[in-house]
Amino acid sequence: MARALMIQGTGSNVGKSMLVAGLCRAALRRGLSVAPFKPQNMSNNAAVTPGGGEIGRAQALQAMACGLPSHTDMNPVLLKPESEVGAQVIVQGKRRTTTRAQDYAALKPTLMGAVLESFHRLEAQHDLIIVEGAGSPAEINLRKGDIANMGFAEAAGVPVVLCGDIDRGGVIAQIIGTQAVMPPADASRIKGFIINKFRGDPSLFAEGYTAIEAMTGWRGYGVAPWFAEAWRLPAEDALDIVSSPTKRGFHIVCLHLSRIANFDDLDPLVQEPGLRVTMLPAGQAIPADADLVIVPGSKSTRGDLAYLRAQGWDIDLIAHYRRGGRVFGICGGYQMLGQSVTDPRGIEGAPGSTLGLGLLDVSTMMGGDKSLREVCALHTALDLPFTGYEIHIGQTDGPDCARPFAYVEGRPEGAVSADRRVEGSYLHGMFADDAFRTAWLAGLGAQPSAHAHSARVEATLDALADHLEAHLDVPALLALGAQS
Repeated sequence: MARALMIQGTGSNVGKSMLVAGLCRAALRRGLSVAPFKPQNMSNNAAVTPGGGEIGRAQALQAMACGLPSHTDMNPVLLKPESEVGAQVIVQGKRRTTTRAQDYAALKPTLMGAVLESFHRLEAQHDLIIVEGAGSPAEINLRKGDIANMGFAEAAGVPVVLCGDIDRGGVIAQIIGTQAVMPPADASRIKGFIINKFRGDPSLFAEGYTAIEAMTGWRGYGVAPWFAEAWRLPAEDALDIVSSPTKRGFHIVCLHLSRIANFDDLDPLVQEPGLRVTMLPAGQAIPADADLVIVPGSKSTRGDLAYLRAQGWDIDLIAHYRRGGRVFGICGGYQMLGQSVTDPRGIEGAPGSTLGLGLLDVSTMMGGDKSLREVCALHTALDLPFTGYEIHIGQTDGPDCARPFAYVEGRPEGAVSADRRVEGSYLHGMFADDAFRTAWLAGLGAQPSAHAHSARVEATLDALADHLEAHLDVPALLALGAQS
């Protein structure tokens, strides 16, 4: 059986995903066959696996750090929030059901079988499994039937290292408080801690570090400073979406929808040095100097149409278009640009129909099977092939589909307005294709750099591993897996 190590956190967004990715790359460079695993994830930023399933984007990045293609066993349970109280439940890559938060507690224990099945398959194939927890083991109200943190660690016999985030403050209380509220059996499974996201001189925290060791009895495995290059890696949490550091050049504005999905579509654009990319938050008007506005994917198209209108962005989009600006809708954003979105079965919320933005002469009917696959497409205007993936429910049709955005396996895909200033497509991931991104941006009048996006991500993963090697006791951390 493979060795295994689990990284849990004192809370959400403390850096667990980055730590796992860096440790995976460090293990790979030691010649180990290593794989990532997250029993349960909650994210609308999903990746499509080569086998046609979906997992959290963070696990796809971690697979890349391991030198592996992504697989649904790496994230057997994925929750995709569709509303404030409900989420779609993906099990081993396929949609199982949609459930309300209050009902998930009853469903959760039934999923442990699938979780352990996936974990044991990975164990049989690799030397080391590095597991990422979800949220925090301090959420003792969720401990019964838990599959994400200590419930999984106990069932699989995996040792745990706890990560605290010093950047948000109170890290001493984060770690000591976590131990204080946990059942003793769970606390005994934790073998040590890591302090993450330190800014400044780590030696200034020496006294606090020693205090945590003394008060918990846990070993410290180091203090990891803030990793400045993290923005170059796909973010899992919508809270981590960043605008580009560039303040001049061709200006792309992306609307930060409340249920934004697959937002890593924008990562390759954010990293273009000649582009200014603004992730527009709620309450701010679309800038008058925007050259292109992107309406991104959404896990709740009709819900985000209402959210978009509440910000006044529908009015701003019409004004932008009348000024000669361009608009591009991706997946849910494509659906919003049409005349209407109808959901008779209530797949994404209450049954009904919502008036679209009317910038494309198409309409969408929710229903049918979910499209989940990697694709090779041919861009119509450029006559240029590119790669991407589909992950959507719904069928879109109308007069503007006679001018398709692309062709996939000979069939038309997407739609373009008669004046060609408004485009829509269901395809995600197209901007990661370097040749396509360069040609598409040049066609818009931008000045792309033709940077190799995948190579830059790989280099950043190497830099992350170097960063952890320099500041954490990585050999001791990897050796912990031998105790599983």
